[in-house]
Amino acid sequence: MSGVPTSGLAPWQRRAHEQAAAALDGGRMGHALLFCGPPMLGKRRVAECLAWHVLGCERDARARQLFDAGTHPDFTAIGFVPTKDGSRMRTEIVIEQVRELSEKLALTPQYGTTKVALIDPADAINNAACNALLKTLEEPQPGRYLWLVAANPMRLPATIRSRCQRLEFRLPPRVEALDWLLAQGHAEAAAVEALDAARGHPGLAAGWLRDGGIELRREVAADLAALARGELSASEAARRWTDDEGAGQRLGHAADLAAAKAAGLTDPGRTRRLAAWFDEANRTRELLRTTVRADLAVAGLLLQWREAMREGSEPAGRRR
Repeated sequence: MSGVPTSGLAPWQRRAHEQAAAALDGGRMGHALLFCGPPMLGKRRVAECLAWHVLGCERDARARQLFDAGTHPDFTAIGFVPTKDGSRMRTEIVIEQVRELSEKLALTPQYGTTKVALIDPADAINNAACNALLKTLEEPQPGRYLWLVAANPMRLPATIRSRCQRLEFRLPPRVEALDWLLAQGHAEAAAVEALDAARGHPGLAAGWLRDGGIELRREVAADLAALARGELSASEAARRWTDDEGAGQRLGHAADLAAAKAAGLTDPGRTRRLAAWFDEANRTRELLRTTVRADLAVAGLLLQWREAMREGSEPAGRRR
C-alpha cells in the first residue's frame, strides 16, 4: 500500500473512509469499530487505509515503509490460519489468535501513541475466542483501536456488537457502480451484463469479469435450460459441474438464476417451486463442504430442477 492509499479507493469506499477518518480525527469514534456490509465491497481495504491514517504514515516515512511492507509493529491483523498439521486452512478464528492479538494491543506503541488491531473475518470468531475478545473490548486503553470486519455481523454475539460503533457499507448507485467498472477497463456490454447478474454489486461483478465467473454463469444458465427441455441428463450435468473446483460457484449461480427467474413470474405455483429449489441449491452448496459424494448430491438437485420446471409439479425439495 505505497503512496497515499486512498487514491485507489472506489467512490463508495472513499466516502466510508472520509466519514470514519473525520470521526476519528474529531474524537467522535471510540476504540472499537465494526466494518459491516456485503462481501467484496472493500471493507478490509478501507480499514487498512484508516490504520495507515491513524498510525501517522503520511507524516512518517519509516512508518509508511513498514506499513507498506506489512511489518509495522503497531498494526496487527488476524484471519484464517493453517491447522496445526498444515493440511488446510482453519474455517474459524480461535482463542489463541485473539489472546495473542490482545497481548500485542496492550504493548507500548513503538511509533507515536497509537496501536491498531484488525480481525477479518470477525464473523468467523468461535465462541471461546468471542469471550476472550469481549474482555479486550470491555477494558479499552487510550490510543488502542480494535476493528472488526464482518459480512454477517449478526453472527457476532450481541455483547460484542453493542460495544462497537458501526461503519456500514451498502451497494452504491447503479450509475456509480457501472462507471467504476468501466474505469477498471471492462467493456461496457460485459460490465452491464455482470452488474445486472450481480444485482448491482460492483465488487462481485468485477470479480466475475476478472476470473471468468460471468462465462461460468452463462454455462450454468444454458445447462439449466437444457435440463428443463430434457436435452441434458442430470447425471451428465452433475458430472461436469463437479469435475473441477467450481462446483460451489456453479451452485451459487444456479441458485441466483432461479431467484431471478422466480422474480419475473406471475404464477404463484411456479414461484413457490423455484423458491423451494433456490433453498435446496443453497443447502446442496453447503453439503459440498462435507464428505458427501458431490456428483450424486448435485445430480439429485438437478433432477429436482427438471421436475420444478414441469407445470403442476410439487415444489422441489419437498420429496425427501
